[in-house]
Amino acid sequence: MSFTPAPWPRKLRSQEWYGGDSRDHIYHRSWMKNQGLPADLFDGRPVIGICNTWSELTPCNAHLRDLAQRVKNGIYEAGGLPLEFPVFSPGESSLRPSAMMYRNLAAMDVEEALRANPLDGVVLMVGCDKTTPALLMGAASVDIPAIAVTGGPMLNGWFRGERVGSGTALWQMSEAIKAGEMSREDFLEAEQAMSRSPGSCNTMGTASTMASMAEALGMALSGNAAIPAVDSRRRVMAQMTGRRIVQMVKDDLKPSDVLTRAAFENAIRCNGAIGGSTNAVIHLLALAGRAGVDLTLDDWDRLGREIPTIVNLMPSGKYLMEEFFYAGGLPVVLKRLGEAGLLNRDALTVSGETAWEQVKDARNWNEDVILPVEKALARSGGIAVLKGNLAPNGAVLKPSAASPHLMKHRGRAVVFEDIDHYKARIADEDLDIDESCVMVLKNCGPKGYPGMAEVGNMGLPPKVLRKGIKDMIRISDARMSGTAYGTVILHTTPEAAVGGPLAAVRDGDMIEVDVEARRLHLDVSDEELAQRLLAWAPACPPQSGYARLFHSHVEGADTGADFDFLKGKRGKAVPRDSH
Repeated sequence: MSFTPAPWPRKLRSQEWYGGDSRDHIYHRSWMKNQGLPADLFDGRPVIGICNTWSELTPCNAHLRDLAQRVKNGIYEAGGLPLEFPVFSPGESSLRPSAMMYRNLAAMDVEEALRANPLDGVVLMVGCDKTTPALLMGAASVDIPAIAVTGGPMLNGWFRGERVGSGTALWQMSEAIKAGEMSREDFLEAEQAMSRSPGSCNTMGTASTMASMAEALGMALSGNAAIPAVDSRRRVMAQMTGRRIVQMVKDDLKPSDVLTRAAFENAIRCNGAIGGSTNAVIHLLALAGRAGVDLTLDDWDRLGREIPTIVNLMPSGKYLMEEFFYAGGLPVVLKRLGEAGLLNRDALTVSGETAWEQVKDARNWNEDVILPVEKALARSGGIAVLKGNLAPNGAVLKPSAASPHLMKHRGRAVVFEDIDHYKARIADEDLDIDESCVMVLKNCGPKGYPGMAEVGNMGLPPKVLRKGIKDMIRISDARMSGTAYGTVILHTTPEAAVGGPLAAVRDGDMIEVDVEARRLHLDVSDEELAQRLLAWAPACPPQSGYARLFHSHVEGADTGADFDFLKGKRGKAVPRDSH
């Protein structure tokens, strides 16, 4: 894609606040000077916001203060004025009922902060799962020059000589406890090994996936995704990002120049190649809605169908993000896609170079981590979108993390009306369930939970686990952690809470799953299904507060679960004077 830089020098947006001698200009400048800022910093140079999701309640991002200083250094070096500010930080490990409920709130915070303040460009400091899409969504809606830098993954976890993957090991060990294969004392000892350095999940979970998506979209510098949080090269990346945003402002290189249809296609294919999280589906759909790009679930299925999963990382494979970085990181994967004709090579990136120019010289230093195509973990590793009378608008499954023997299956439904019903029943030894059954969980979608929590990877019944069974088909309108695994069908739409067909499933119904045919079918007649849905009644919605706003305006998972009033751009127009 060709891009013509804007002429420089020129009057920037921030000069509407700082560039004159009127009462209002003096008002804005004088208050800023109480921080010890010299007068010449308001001379028309680029004013760069550092939008920081640092929070001690978001452990993945708790080290971002240090990185922010490196970004500031880079901005000063390039002749800009850095101004750091906080935004709401939706931390996955702390927030209830679900961090996803607050992604859109964080995006609103970012959008309004960027538009209302004297900023010419912004560095988006992200890490934990929802922080990356939230900040990209907010920046896309304003469309001033923006670039992301992530905090990086944790170092590998190790327990008794074995790798411990963030999240993935937790799910494995909790099932081992129920199966009687692990003691609680060992579980508590393993806890100490799971998170042994600053950073986000060290598996190819949602945080690492979204870091990879930011890089594949072209919204972060090449190589950003995989550098460990504690590696000195992470600080260098932050400083180089600070330098780069100043030039982006001078060139007027904006998200709308980067977030094109071609960029989203690159990201979708990349997600299949890395065995990325199913959460990328919902986040990229929402981001595309902000960027004005027509992206659908069908695009995910079409573009990902023939993409082999070549990154051998948990939860699909063996290794962790630290080894991925040492092997060459995401540039190697993007180069592989380019060599196979599966990369839109001319897509523009925040570096000013094309996607191909950035990665054409990348080298793979470990072919057991980044695999040859003939040794791929999954030949068709892209997200599979299933449809049928149980999911008219679609449901998603991650083939690289699923069990091959369950990819075509017919089984009896065991139904849980909500997450509390599941928790009350699952350990009951009298529950009529075996490994051939299909576990169905309702009312866990955007409106139903609310917030579409990561509960779709339901733990198996203890009596099944004791037989040595590790996987069963599970269907829900929920999400699951990107660190999780199994033959788990998610994001079923329309969700049960709005009267989707999932609401009508009963214990004993037969359900057919055929991933190759992309089919998800409830074996009841159309007439019977219609009669059941006529008897369905919605639950009482929240009556006040943010929960009411969320419930009233959140859209379905099939379009990204954004708020209906936030689609598209509202731009960077300077608001009227405040005094």
